[in-house]
Amino acid sequence: MQLLNAQTYQDVREILISKCAVCHKSKESEAPFPLANYQDFKKRIRMVKEVIETNYMPPWMPDVHYQDFANNRQLTKEEKNKIIEWIDAGAVEGKKNVKSKRRSLEKVGLAGRAPDLILKIDKPFVVKGNNKERFVLFKVPFDLLEEKTIEAVEFYSDNKKVVHHVNYMFSAIPDNSIDLAAGDPYIDNTQETDMKKLMQYESYQTNPVFYTGWVPGASVEYYPKDFGWVLPKRGCVIFTVHYSAVAADEESTIGVNLYFKNKPIQRPVRIISLGSGGIGERDIYPRFVIPPNQVSTFSLKVRTPEDQSLLYVWPHMHYLGKDFRAFAVTANNDTIPLIHIPNWNFEWQEMYRMRKLVKIPAGSTIHVIGTYDNTSDNPQNPNSPPKTVFSTGNMVSTDEMLTFLLIYAPYELGDENILLE
Repeated sequence: MQLLNAQTYQDVREILISKCAVCHKSKESEAPFPLANYQDFKKRIRMVKEVIETNYMPPWMPDVHYQDFANNRQLTKEEKNKIIEWIDAGAVEGKKNVKSKRRSLEKVGLAGRAPDLILKIDKPFVVKGNNKERFVLFKVPFDLLEEKTIEAVEFYSDNKKVVHHVNYMFSAIPDNSIDLAAGDPYIDNTQETDMKKLMQYESYQTNPVFYTGWVPGASVEYYPKDFGWVLPKRGCVIFTVHYSAVAADEESTIGVNLYFKNKPIQRPVRIISLGSGGIGERDIYPRFVIPPNQVSTFSLKVRTPEDQSLLYVWPHMHYLGKDFRAFAVTANNDTIPLIHIPNWNFEWQEMYRMRKLVKIPAGSTIHVIGTYDNTSDNPQNPNSPPKTVFSTGNMVSTDEMLTFLLIYAPYELGDENILLE
C-alpha cells in the first residue's frame, strides 16, 4: 500500500543525482555500476535502501566537525527520510517534468551541461595484464581559434577502475613552428630506458598554464564566480597516468572534459603541492621511512609567503594511511582547521571544496600530519608480512606518500564572505 503524499522519483531525483550519481555516473566510472536514471535505481532499490539506512553510502571520509566542505556528499536527515519514503511507497517514477528537459547523467556533465571541449588520446591504450603497475605519459595537443576561460575541469576515462591516479598539465605553445603532433603519442615510463625518448616531451612542458589531477572518488573541479584560469589558444595537455596492476589486458582511453565561462577571469587560481613530490619533501619529520609492525606518525611544516584564499584542499596517502590532518597556524598563533580524515581509505579520496574561501595570512605555517598503520591489523596493507616502506618518489602504491595540495587565489579583502556552494 502506498503512503499518502508519497514521493516519486521526480521528487528525489536531484538528491540522487548530487549524492549518488556523482560517482555512479556511468558504466565507465570507478563505481561498480551506474545509478544515472530511474531504471538504474529501480533494479537495485533494496540495496539502495540498505546502504542509505546504514549510512554506508554515500561515503564521506572527513570529520565534518573539524572542517566541513561544499561538496559534502552526506545525506541530510531530511534528504534521507525523503528517499526512504519514496522507496517505501513503491519507488514509483512519477510524471516527468517535460519543461525541464532533464537528461540522463550518462550524457551530461557539470550541472547538466555537456563539456564544451573534450581533449583525449586518439585511441585506447592497452594496459598489459602482467600484475605490474605502469606509469605512462600521454601528449594531447590542441589548437583553438581563441583562448578560453575555464570554469571547470573533469578527468575523463572510459575505464577508471585501472587508474591509480593521474596528474596532468596544460602548457601553452604559441610558436607555430613547433609541431604539436611530433613525437610519440605516449611514453611508457615503466619500460623505456632511452633517456632521449623519455625527454621528448620536455619542450612541450616549458610554459605550464595550470596543472591538476584525479584520484579514485574525486569529482569535478570547478571554480565559482570570477575564479578560474585561461586555456591558451594553442598547446598540449601532458597526462601522467599511474595504472594499477591488472591480471588481464585492459583498454584505457583517458582525457579531460573542459567547461568554459562566458566572461573573463578576474581571479586566476593556482595550485601548490606540499610533501611527497612537492615543496618540503625533504622536511618531512622524522625521515619518511615507515617501519614494519608499528603505527607511525610523520609531519611537515611549510610557511606561506603570501595572503592566500583557499578554494580546495587535496590530501593524499596510500594503503598504509590511517589518519590525515592539516591545519594552519598564523603569526598571531591562531589555528585554522583545514581537514581531518580520521579513518583514511585509499578507495575514497576527493578534492575538498571549502564552503567559503578560507584566508591563510602570509607568514602562516601549514602543518600536515599523517599516521600510517604498517601492521598486519591493517587489512589494506599490501605486504604480508609487513615490511619497511619508503617514499621513493616514483609513487607506486606499495610505497607511501604524505601529500597535501591546495588550490587557491591571492587574497582580496572580503574573500572570507564568498560562498563556494
